[in-house]
Amino acid sequence: MNSKIKFLAFSALICLAACNQNKPKISDEDGLAAFNADSLKLHVAELSHDSLQGRKPFTPGETKTIAYLQKQFKAAGLEPGNGDSYIQEVPMVNIQTTAAADMQVTTSKGSFKLKGFDDYVIWTDKITDKVSFDNNEVVFAGYGVVAPEYNWDDYAGLDVKGKIVMVMVNDPGFVAGDSSFFKGKTMTYYGRWTYKFEEAARQGAKGCLIVHTTEGASYPFSVVQNNWNASKLRLDDREKSNSYTDINGWLSLPAAKKLVAAAGQDSTNFFAQADKKGFKPLALDLKLSTNVAVKTVFNKSYNVIGKITGTKRPDEVIIYTSHWDHLGIGKPDETGDSIYNGAFDNASGTAGLIELARAFKSMKVQPERTIILLAVTAEEQGLWGSAYYAQNPIYPTSKTVANINIDGLNPFEKTKDIIIVGEGQSELEEYLKEAAEKAGRVTAFENHPEAGYYYRSDHFNFAKVGVPALYTSNGIDVIGKEAGYGEKREKEYNEKHYHRPSDEFDPATWTFEGGLEDLKLFFQVGKRLAFEEKMPQWKDGSEFKAIREKK
Repeated sequence: MNSKIKFLAFSALICLAACNQNKPKISDEDGLAAFNADSLKLHVAELSHDSLQGRKPFTPGETKTIAYLQKQFKAAGLEPGNGDSYIQEVPMVNIQTTAAADMQVTTSKGSFKLKGFDDYVIWTDKITDKVSFDNNEVVFAGYGVVAPEYNWDDYAGLDVKGKIVMVMVNDPGFVAGDSSFFKGKTMTYYGRWTYKFEEAARQGAKGCLIVHTTEGASYPFSVVQNNWNASKLRLDDREKSNSYTDINGWLSLPAAKKLVAAAGQDSTNFFAQADKKGFKPLALDLKLSTNVAVKTVFNKSYNVIGKITGTKRPDEVIIYTSHWDHLGIGKPDETGDSIYNGAFDNASGTAGLIELARAFKSMKVQPERTIILLAVTAEEQGLWGSAYYAQNPIYPTSKTVANINIDGLNPFEKTKDIIIVGEGQSELEEYLKEAAEKAGRVTAFENHPEAGYYYRSDHFNFAKVGVPALYTSNGIDVIGKEAGYGEKREKEYNEKHYHRPSDEFDPATWTFEGGLEDLKLFFQVGKRLAFEEKMPQWKDGSEFKAIREKK
């Protein structure tokens, strides 16, 4: 080796050594000591207190919630995330509906009435004074799905203009359970009720009624009944040309079978025909009449946003999200309680954002990428706060490294596992898996992919614009408990407390030992991303991969 080559090689070694000396040493332990169960419980208790009236947008409860979050973000050391402000305005409309008490059903053989609330729940998304069905025909359109990639079109050759479409909840793969048919038991976005209303509107339908089943929806009809004559929020889109049906709603399964039988069909096997390839929509010998009075109020709700500016790549951001809102004051339960406090859903996740902020700010070596803490509004009304942010991003989506969403933190004991929702979506699954293994834990995938949870929280709106999004649910392998204990407790919450006034903070049993351990994993994933230079990717087979690649 000649002297010039030796000199170059020596210089390269010196440079490499210098670069390594300048590169910060990232400790797995850095920041973990900041997590505190008492702090987390305090924030959950405050955010779910009766004085916040269930944290519904457009209420005094929102005003108090937004003020509390801004105060806590400042106290945690976060900078304003929207210029010099901690808030992002979200223009919305509140639509209050009052439906007639019943619905007239007319057939060639006679007529009868269905009872509102008991048999069906209806509303409108239209900005108007009144909407109605006036002897409008009914068409059974299967699952109401148009999916070219699956060679499926429930509306093929069908003109539904001025008609009411009756469709099934979930998607055609749900009952079949065949993984080659849609995604088998794993729900696609075509199975979501929001999609069905959107597609019915695109097709020009007068109305859309979804046939409810507890298995297909993953919740009982009582959850749907919370929407009876309730106010609903959506984004203010008066300057856009979005289309809506006149009336949307749900039918109970017994009511749907009654309609089918009245139309002269065999209700026993009627709905099963929608599960088969080659299904053809069917006009029914039914006409429906009812009306809904409408009052609209335009206002603004707010996302709350804080940040920690990255030290080296501040334009690249990692966004943690959690929705601060819940259902407000509604129908009293059997105890007379009418405040839907939403302690687990989602005061717990929102409190988790504050803990994450404290942890990142406490780090000895600050993140190289920017960390964003985003508490979004109106998730319970249709994921509207995150939808508005995704459509009007403060930070370019092309520079958004990842979204980590928290919708409900485990308030109880530690679990060995943590559940990844949406198997096979992005490389963030591996990030979480490696963080879990270092903590002596394991990752698992959801037991009920047919519920479509990947499309039911705020990360979905980030996925829709191509940002890799991680979403989890609480583990079920509870340390120190017998097998099945965790699943039993999860089922109990869904049946007794989900979207009910009884979702309240319980200081006697809510230790948040498990929730803190989950928060630490989310922290470790974000911390790793904050010091990397690469961007995590969607996996092959994800419906969001092509969106990211276009950016």
